[in-house]
Amino acid sequence: MNFRVKHATQYTYSEPVSLCRNEACLLIRETPWQHCISSELQIDPAPSDLRQRLDPFGNRINHFAIQHPHNKLVVTALSEVSVCSNPNILVSANQFSWETTKARLHREWSEEVFAALPFLYDSPFAQRSPQLEAYARTSFPPDRPLGEATFDLMQRIYHEFKYDPGFSTISTPLSKVLSERRGVCQDFAHLGVACLRSIGLAARYVSGYIETLPPAGQERLVGADASHAWFSVYVADLGWVDFDPTNNKLLSDQHITVAWGRDFSDVSPLRGVALGGGKHKVSVSVDVARQPAGLVG
Repeated sequence: MNFRVKHATQYTYSEPVSLCRNEACLLIRETPWQHCISSELQIDPAPSDLRQRLDPFGNRINHFAIQHPHNKLVVTALSEVSVCSNPNILVSANQFSWETTKARLHREWSEEVFAALPFLYDSPFAQRSPQLEAYARTSFPPDRPLGEATFDLMQRIYHEFKYDPGFSTISTPLSKVLSERRGVCQDFAHLGVACLRSIGLAARYVSGYIETLPPAGQERLVGADASHAWFSVYVADLGWVDFDPTNNKLLSDQHITVAWGRDFSDVSPLRGVALGGGKHKVSVSVDVARQPAGLVG
């Protein structure tokens, strides 16, 4: 599946900003299941300094500074990407029990396992707890295949938690998400990550987009899409398998991966500091448009 993606963030200030420095994690990465044909950042006003680096997880991070007064900042990421899916991924993830992967994570020192270790431990927004371990254990009885168990965890989050855009912020603790049984995709991704870590498995937070289709007979609304998040679990001898608890789906050719990390703090789309500005307003517009085969690139 081919897509064009436009992600625009606009800051409007009540007073001029004299200087700002920012970090953007908006450029789509290359993965085994998606090919990034092009991905570029447009910044208005033009920055005086713009640099790109790869972070420890292989994400494309841009740093930029604007050193002259401005009342508005617009950061737009434009990308073209081709995505495929692996319909047999869950079968492959069921070759071993979840305890087998757990044991190998804690006793093997292969390059693959070493790369997974940062996703085994607590991070700012996805910390282990006895409550999360208890919630996960329902899906992870002894000797259950890892893919089947994680799929069950994803389904439980989907059915037992209500999607509520007004419930949480980035600072809402997972304990409240768990007790209130509500949240948004970011919360459900953090919940899945923390549940898996609480039973000794490696899990990572994935940021990206998912194609949204209009109801039958209605035109697609440009700019009505939004950023999305899900989680993935490390499977021995296979690698990472992604699960979307908000939509109760495995990774499909409608999912577009931008970045992954320990949690949202590693892959925040845009953050920075500014001198001046007074009060400000932020607006975000995301458009994921499917392209006919052969028109992208």
